[in-house]
Amino acid sequence: MSKENKFEWWRLGDIAEGRENLGPEMPVILYRLMQYTISDVICETIGDAQAEEITRRAGFRAGVAMAENMLDLTLDFDAFISQLQKTMKDMKIGVLKIERADLEKLQITLTIDEDLDCSGLPVLGETVCIYDEGFIAGILEAYTKKEFSVKEIDCWATGGRTCRFDVRGNV
Repeated sequence: MSKENKFEWWRLGDIAEGRENLGPEMPVILYRLMQYTISDVICETIGDAQAEEITRRAGFRAGVAMAENMLDLTLDFDAFISQLQKTMKDMKIGVLKIERADLEKLQITLTIDEDLDCSGLPVLGETVCIYDEGFIAGILEAYTKKEFSVKEIDCWATGGRTCRFDVRGNV
């Protein structure tokens, strides 16, 4: 890919035109096959720590792009979260719930049930939703214009039945 081929939303194309028979959906297993094999090759090539950072950055870029192109960033927080919940469910990304939100301190605990990246995985003893960490941070930064750190603290792959994220604004 040349330097001119950096990601832009329009490069996703017209899926309705291009997939008039198959439509916009595909099985989760194929999404995971692509995600985990790309991650595996990146890990082999540059190491686990750098691969995690690249995965998180890619998730962040996707979160910003989705927020800027699919969400109304002018809504108040409650309306924005409601819209985000509906969009994530409609897009089959997962079922977002806010467990706790302190907007003054920019601290949020949220969960994603039926998470696209991990629900149904075997117990691996580690969290695996690194892409989601970046994705959530990107969405929230696009909305608030403030930086966020997001850390997954529970995951299907650690034996939990939901993904739980600790979200903190970098104030």
